[in-house]
Formats: sequence, C-alpha cells, structure tokens
Amino acid sequence: MNAGPVPPARTGIFLTLEGPEGAGKTTQSRLLVEYLRAAGHTVVHTREPGGTPIGEQIRTLLLDPRHREMAARTEMLLFAASRAQLVADVIAPALARGAIVVCERYVDASIAYQGVGRGLGVEVVRGVNAAATGGLSPDLTVLLDLDPETGLHRARGPSRTSEAQRGWDGGDRMERETPAFHARVREGFLALARNEPQRIRVIDARGPVDDVQREIRRTVDGFLHSRG
Repeated sequence: MNAGPVPPARTGIFLTLEGPEGAGKTTQSRLLVEYLRAAGHTVVHTREPGGTPIGEQIRTLLLDPRHREMAARTEMLLFAASRAQLVADVIAPALARGAIVVCERYVDASIAYQGVGRGLGVEVVRGVNAAATGGLSPDLTVLLDLDPETGLHRARGPSRTSEAQRGWDGGDRMERETPAFHARVREGFLALARNEPQRIRVIDARGPVDDVQREIRRTVDGFLHSRG
C-alpha cells in the first residue's frame, strides 16, 4: 500500500516566515539571514511564490491585479506549482547540503489564503501541497501576526514592493482583496498556530522592526539550541 510522498532526505534546517499582508516578512527575513550568517551558518534565503525562474513567472501571474477573473482553484494550483519548483531546485538541495533555509511563505500561506480565505478547505490545500512538496515541512515557522487594517496600510504605503513599483496602482492582486478576506486569512494563520504550537511560534508584528527582529532571533536561537 502506497503511504504517500516521502520527504526529501535532509540534514539542514528549514525555517519559514509567515503572516498576512504588511507583516514585514521580507524585512525580517533579510535581517534574520544576516544574523545567522554572521553567526557562521550557511544560509539560503528564498521566497514564494517565486525563488526560481519558473516561480518568478508564476508570481507575476498570481499578483498582477489585471487577473481578477482567476479562479480560486487556479490560484491554489499556481502557488503549488511555484512551490514544487522551489522545493526541487532550491530548498531540497540546500537542506541536503546541510544549510539553513529561510523561506518567506510556504504551505501555511496557501492553507490560510486559499484554504480559509478562499474557502477551498484546509484538507484540499494540504493534499495538493503534499504532492507538490513531497511532504517537505518546515522545522520551525515564525508567524508574524498583524491585524489586517494595519498590515494593508503598511503594504500600500511608501515602501511599496517591487510588484507595485511596476505601476500597479493600489497594490497587487492579493492586497486588493476585501477586508473580510484578509480577516479570514489572519484567522487561518492563527488557527494553524493553535493546532501546531511546537512548530509555529506567533510573534506580534505591530512593534518597531528592531523589536520584532529581537523576538525572532530569540525564537530561532532557542530552537537551534534545542537541536544541539
């Protein structure tokens, strides 16, 4: 009897940062990577959707606000396709080499956004992504929690992402979703954290960047220490 996908062999550590729009994942990931490298670790930093040439093209499709007609299942499958390529090309090889991988978003994001936000169902999204990733799961996930109103204000502020700088006025396709959608996404993330407290650590993202980074480093250092 087939027991399902077998996770790739690995000796490294897989860390992910999650959170709603505007929570600071990119900034905090960059700071964490700098900190870990300064401590002597070999670190691979990546993001999703994207992280590979194929994934970046998928990212453009997913975030372009002109694609408002995109069906929820299409969105879910495109995220999973980008993720499959990222695991194959970047994450699994880095873990096999013994590196620490720091990834901005992963399967938890699809569960929150498509499973809960879009209403496709958590188990449907889990099943699709188990196939896409070969069952590869993070060792530790830092969830940067932020209320949608504050997050969207940050995301749409002066420090626009590169996608918005291309002239997409008003934010990318996900940022343009309704407040109710973003509230569902946040609750989806928090529900995951309640169900997996050992893997997912919630950090309040409302404070200054340095304060949030200090909490992230404390969390990651504690985890690495526990791994010996």
